[in-house]
Amino acid sequence: MNMNRSRVLIADDHAVVVEGLHRILDRPEFQIVGVVADGRALLEAAARLRPDVIIADISMPLLNGIDAAKEIVRQNSKAKVIFLTMHSEAAYANAALGAGACGYVLKSAVTEDLTSAIREVLSGRTYVSKAIAESVKRLRARLSRKRQSAIDPLSHRQREVLHLLAEGKQVKEIAAVLNISPKTVEFHKYRIKDALGVRTVADLTRYALKHGM
Repeated sequence: MNMNRSRVLIADDHAVVVEGLHRILDRPEFQIVGVVADGRALLEAAARLRPDVIIADISMPLLNGIDAAKEIVRQNSKAKVIFLTMHSEAAYANAALGAGACGYVLKSAVTEDLTSAIREVLSGRTYVSKAIAESVKRLRARLSRKRQSAIDPLSHRQREVLHLLAEGKQVKEIAAVLNISPKTVEFHKYRIKDALGVRTVADLTRYALKHGM
């Protein structure tokens, strides 16, 4: 009956989490318009379904949530991204908000926090779970004072290739996922190693893990 239901897209590869979200959001003000299980499917669904809110995990196959959020923002999507995650470190929340997310909700607090988070972000505000809100605020203030400009040495495409390499995918598999030639993948691989000053795929994987990819 309510014509102004908020359209919600869920991106999480854990069936139990998705089931729990269905229960929490089973109310007249929300409409779940889609569920996807990896970062690339999220990009496609966000463009096709035009949701008001995206609830996404950070750790997802094929493309992590933070890089997916950056791409969604780059595409000028009007969707508000809320990360629902087990990562309680302020650094993760800072990276998520820096990528353009409007909300950061801990899975341990999803029942209490999620509906409030959705309402807050739809009102144009930012929401961070109470348990870490203060530490996130302090970290962001400290970083803005320092104006730490540790510029990412990799392009968007190189980050995509690195993420898939870190997942253990072979060159041909990466080429298929990204719809580019194996030769182009090899070129990106070479440029990534050069930019990061590393020699092996193991080194690339360590870099990806360290930087939350």
